[in-house]
Amino acid sequence: MREDGRVSTRDVPIRDDTIRLGQFLKLADLIDNGAEAKPLMIQGLVAVNGDTETRRGRQLVKGDVVTLGDASVRVA
Repeated sequence: MREDGRVSTRDVPIRDDTIRLGQFLKLADLIDNGAEAKPLMIQGLVAVNGDTETRRGRQLVKGDVVTLGDASVRVA
C-alpha cells in the first residue's frame, strides 16, 4: 500500500495477446493453483477492471487490472 492509502498496481507481463483469468491469477502469484480460483470468484473476491468477475475462463488483454483482496495486478 502506498503512503496515500491507495493500493499500488504491479505489472505482470504475458507472452501472448490474451490470457485466461485463472491462468493469470497463478502467473501473478495471487493463487497457488487453479483450483483456488473458482471458490474465490464465487465469493466475489476477484475483480477485473473494478467489476466482480465469476468466470475463471474470462479472457484478459494487456491493460486489464485484476484485483484480489488488497493486491492489484495489471496485465502487461
